[in-house]
Amino acid sequence: MELTTAEPARAARFYGELFGWEVDGDHFLLDGRAVAGLSGSRSDRPDGWLTYLAAPDLDGTMDRVRSAEGRLRTRPEERPGARSAIVADADGAMFGLWQPNGFAGTQVRGEPGTMAWSDLLTDNVAGATAFYGSVFGWTLTHEFGSGEWLSEAHDSVAGVISGRHDRRWQPSFQVADCPELADHVGRLGGRVTAGPTEMGLGRYVEIVDPAGAPFAITAPLPRPVELSVAYNDIIGLELTYGGSAAF
Repeated sequence: MELTTAEPARAARFYGELFGWEVDGDHFLLDGRAVAGLSGSRSDRPDGWLTYLAAPDLDGTMDRVRSAEGRLRTRPEERPGARSAIVADADGAMFGLWQPNGFAGTQVRGEPGTMAWSDLLTDNVAGATAFYGSVFGWTLTHEFGSGEWLSEAHDSVAGVISGRHDRRWQPSFQVADCPELADHVGRLGGRVTAGPTEMGLGRYVEIVDPAGAPFAITAPLPRPVELSVAYNDIIGLELTYGGSAAF
C-alpha cells in the first residue's frame, strides 16, 4: 500500500494518531517495521491509496495486462529494493505492480495497525474476474458470510465489493475495535462513510481521511466452533463442526 498526498505531514499526523504509525522517509512504520508507503503528489498518479500486487516478473505481468485490455499508466521505475509500475485493469481500476529486489513491501501483518487486505470495487464483476484471471490466474470465490473474493488456488487474495459505481482498489487495515476507532476518526478530521457492518470475517468500516483518500478498517470477531463426533457405518468415526473459528 502507498498513500500519495499533497500534504504528507498532515497525513503523518492523521495516521499516526489513528494507527500509531511513524514516518521514516517514504515509509509508514509500526514499531520500526514498514506497513505502507508515503509519497508526495505526483503528476503520473492521482492522490489517494494505491494497492500494489506482487509481480516477480514485472515485464511479463505488464505484457499480460496489455493482452487483457488493461493499460500501462507509468513506465517501470527503479526504487530502493524494488522495481515497480502502475497499471489499470480493463475497467480503469488503477493498481501497482511490485517486483521485489530486497524489499518485499509490508514487513508485518496480522496485528492492529497493519494491512488486512484490499478490496476491488467494481460494477463489472464478470469483467474483473476475466481480467485478473488472465493476468494473475485468480478465480472468483464465494465465502460464506463474507461475500465474494478473488482467490489464488484456495487462498483468498482480495475482496470484491460490487454494486458500486466506483471502479478502484481500496485498502483495509486491521484494528482492535472498529466502533472505537470510527469514533476517533471524526476528531482527527476524517469521516466515516459506511459502517460499522458485520461481515463473515468481522466488523468493517469505510472511511475517508482529511484529504479525501478512502480506505477501510476491519476488526476480527471471535466465532464459537462447535465440534461433534459421530459413528458412520461407511467411514467410521466422523468429526463435524458448526460455526466458524475466530479469524
